[in-house]
Amino acid sequence: MTEQQRKQIIMIVDDTPINLQILIEVLGDEYEIVVATNGKDALVMAEINHPDLILLDIQMPDMDGYQVCRALKSMPRLNDVSVIFLTAMSQQEDEVAGLKLGAVDYITKPFHPDIVRLRVHNHLELKRYRDERALLALLDGLTGIPNRRVFDEQLIREWSRALRTQAKLSLIMIDIDLFKGYNDTHGHRGGDGCLKQVAATLLASQRASDFAARYGGEEFVCILHEADEAGALITAERMRAKVESLHLPHGASPVSPFVTISLGVATVTPSEDLVPDYLVETADQMLYRAKDKGRNRIEQWRAVEGAARREGRQDS
Repeated sequence: MTEQQRKQIIMIVDDTPINLQILIEVLGDEYEIVVATNGKDALVMAEINHPDLILLDIQMPDMDGYQVCRALKSMPRLNDVSVIFLTAMSQQEDEVAGLKLGAVDYITKPFHPDIVRLRVHNHLELKRYRDERALLALLDGLTGIPNRRVFDEQLIREWSRALRTQAKLSLIMIDIDLFKGYNDTHGHRGGDGCLKQVAATLLASQRASDFAARYGGEEFVCILHEADEAGALITAERMRAKVESLHLPHGASPVSPFVTISLGVATVTPSEDLVPDYLVETADQMLYRAKDKGRNRIEQWRAVEGAARREGRQDS
């Protein structure tokens, strides 16, 4: 489901049943509605549902709307959710107080249905636009998969998780073989099409828990969540075989008449004396080894190699 197709979620927080009924009738056909009747429940339900917009009554017992808004803005996952205050108060100082807390608008009681619809619609359209812009900043503009910046952030998250659980973490570095020659022979438009098809194939070859990104140029990278050496090798071979089976003609490759990829694979159990870049650098070394050995192949780092390096030795 695309962002345009998804029903946006509105949470209505009001302790007066008639107000809830009116707002549900006005908004329920177009949006998914979540209801809370007090501030404490609102905070819990907001965490669970992560609404796109909150309509928040100011005058409630125990915890008023200002306190709820202040709490929401202090919560990392919810501080960007738009809040519209519902209020019978119309004093300018009341509006100023709410806007200073981070509210985006006021709707005064009694409600006028058309005003409610228009204000809610405008703020949700603005949020949809912001969300789409934020998503585009995280994706590679050509292939539509995550970019290098997102990969760097995801690697830190996966590394920290594996460090806590002492699980293995694998990484695959991938390079389209002789891509400069492909561009020279098939043109840059053909090269763009090749990159898009390879990216889509890599995504289709990984597990749901894995994470693929464009690393730069003709290079891609894939983080394999809790994958050991054997599992990482299986995924890498699936990627290599599926790209080759695309049968994309490569008129400048001595390796194959079709587009192929080389892959470097590394697996570690994160520890305090290692850093995430160690995994990237090791997989990158294996990628260069694969290219040196003829391309269209996989080279996998072995734990004994790492032990030798740490002890100042080199394998033959």
